[in-house]
Amino acid sequence: MIIQPAKRTEAVQEYYFSRKLKEIAAINRRNAEAGLPPVINLGIGAPDGMPPEAAIRTLTESARRSDVHAYQSYVGLDALREAFAAWYSRYYGVSLDPTCEIQPLVGSKEGILLIALAFLDPGDGVLVPDPGYPTYTSASRLAEARILTYDLREERHWQPDFEALERSDLSGVKLMWVNYPHMPTGASATPEQMARIVDFARRHGILVVNDNPYSFILNDHPLSILSVPGARACCLELNSLSKAHNMSGWRIGMVAGDRELVAQVLKVKSQMDSGMFKPLQLAAVEALAQGPEWFRELNAGYASRRALAGAIFDTLGVRYDPASSGLFLWGRVAPDNPFAALTPDPGKTPGERVSDTLLYRAGIFLTPGFIFGKNGENYIRISLCAKEEVLKKARQIIETTCK
Repeated sequence: MIIQPAKRTEAVQEYYFSRKLKEIAAINRRNAEAGLPPVINLGIGAPDGMPPEAAIRTLTESARRSDVHAYQSYVGLDALREAFAAWYSRYYGVSLDPTCEIQPLVGSKEGILLIALAFLDPGDGVLVPDPGYPTYTSASRLAEARILTYDLREERHWQPDFEALERSDLSGVKLMWVNYPHMPTGASATPEQMARIVDFARRHGILVVNDNPYSFILNDHPLSILSVPGARACCLELNSLSKAHNMSGWRIGMVAGDRELVAQVLKVKSQMDSGMFKPLQLAAVEALAQGPEWFRELNAGYASRRALAGAIFDTLGVRYDPASSGLFLWGRVAPDNPFAALTPDPGKTPGERVSDTLLYRAGIFLTPGFIFGKNGENYIRISLCAKEEVLKKARQIIETTCK
């Protein structure tokens, strides 16, 4: 290179799934040349269903208009912010002011980096869950913050250990990431647990960000941290249409909270893009108007898939929670698991060895849990974003190939 990259990039690597998808693409090219089937990818949570028909119709019809192709407002359409506010009132029981407490985003993942840049200075402390979404860590590192992981463990139902947090050195900690229903484990939080998070944050002067895209998936009681009294003073919440409306590729998300906090996010965002395509915003308004029947139908399909994913784990001898929420099934791999033994690499975790066995012997990709932190090393994850026949086929292949 003619110049050296910024030093801040030395703290991060290319996203795991970006690297893994390139490897899978190379395997698929070799398989095609050899007349073999492609890899069955059960790794990524990209919903495979169709978005609401009203959203598709609005997108296509409005895109034909001549007045929708210019730059849009940085704060989004009034109609979109009002639709987000109505959605939060209807399903979460949270009243938001659409004029100043909601900021539309190009997907909620964008919001993770925007929040890090808006609130973190070099050396500031950030509490990140382990296991947890890797982007919380990478975004914080790009902001040159200090990462302080807090443990989530199966024996505590993947909830924070507040006694351990209180004993830890919290000096200089400004921000804490939480995520319930939790990815990757599928654990849900109760209102009481959310209230405890808010109490902890208020007493220690920490901004909590709840990343909440899974709240409607296999979960009958959607919960927002903003429903906790006093949460506005110390909390932001990210949400999106990606999971609950089958619109992951559309990149429509939001951040909500106190007007002063939201304004700081906008200050950064307004330097990075020039607004969301208007037809996308109009389509999102239609998607957000979906009634409970949309979620009932969505979850009936995911419940069936969760059972089939459980059958795969049964075949693999992996322990799991059959009632977990979210788009994934999370399973514990015992150290003596026979599928891990088929890939005897002492430098790899049991979960990674099972993942390697399935990918290289059976052409099936399951996500190894180590990518979510050290507390995920003995786990693997199955995405429910695959049709029932694909999940059934994957189990059959495992039964016949990995013996």
